[in-house]
Amino acid sequence: MNVLVIGGAGYIGSHVVQALLAGGNRVTVFDNLSSGLRENLFSDAAFIHGDIMRPAQLRHALSDSIEAVVHLAAFKAAGESMILPWKYAENNLSGTINIINAMIETGVKRLVFSSSAAVYGEPRYLPIDESHPQVPENFYGFTKLEIERILEWYDRLAGLRFAALRYFNAAGYDPDGNVVGLEQNPANLLPVIMDVARGVREKLQVFGTDYETPDGTGVRDYIHVSDLARGHVQALEYIAGNDRSLTVNLGSEQGLSVLEILEAARRLTGREIPAEFVARRPGDPAKLVASSRFAGETLDWKAESSDLETLISSSWNVYRRYLD
Repeated sequence: MNVLVIGGAGYIGSHVVQALLAGGNRVTVFDNLSSGLRENLFSDAAFIHGDIMRPAQLRHALSDSIEAVVHLAAFKAAGESMILPWKYAENNLSGTINIINAMIETGVKRLVFSSSAAVYGEPRYLPIDESHPQVPENFYGFTKLEIERILEWYDRLAGLRFAALRYFNAAGYDPDGNVVGLEQNPANLLPVIMDVARGVREKLQVFGTDYETPDGTGVRDYIHVSDLARGHVQALEYIAGNDRSLTVNLGSEQGLSVLEILEAARRLTGREIPAEFVARRPGDPAKLVASSRFAGETLDWKAESSDLETLISSSWNVYRRYLD
């Protein structure tokens, strides 16, 4: 298949490109490099330096015999979305509408959309499945949910087949070392720990130690980025082969606490990794764990590399290259 990966120079996007190429697909990366990196580009994939806010650039890219699109070009910092909602409205909402309108205009009818578990909000029960109420608690999650709803209408009215992938905490790096570009200004736990380990940050802040969890710290579902990339490929194959849309969770189904990850990182990196224990952040639930049963049933997908040691060791193998 000839696939356009929008945001394909980013952290997740570059792993998706790698998985698509490994599956024998032709790939073109479309990225404005605002957070993506040239070092994440693969020589086997074409590259277009373009912006989703420029519909003409999208139409031009899609006109080159493209058969499907993978869209990973969203802003994703939940905290920032509550301070700068207009930034997220423009890029995440308007930018995605530009993409799907350009797809319809050029006759491209298959889209894999990078959604988020942020659409669920505060968990009513665990593990969270696709039927869980969707009540986002931040504007970022709201943009993802609104895009899903828009896609449902385009499916009905224009024949656009989509896969909306709701995933939790992407982590780790390609175990073979083919992706080495670091995330820019990361806010997620594992890259922050890696930055402390390599001396770029002074210490890790642990938000909350009094949750109702075994060690008092928050528990989250971490999925290895290579498992996630494989899920994108399998979702694309599903909508192409079945001519129907799909909304599905991708998660490890295992909860890891902040302290579990911190202690394992200290052991596997051999670094002290100082930590400061501070108050909870408003709105942070004690535990978030996904159900990926539906992904197993529909895509024959499961997390294979999302164990704690692989998450940390594959990250450290990349971050240690940048030791100061």
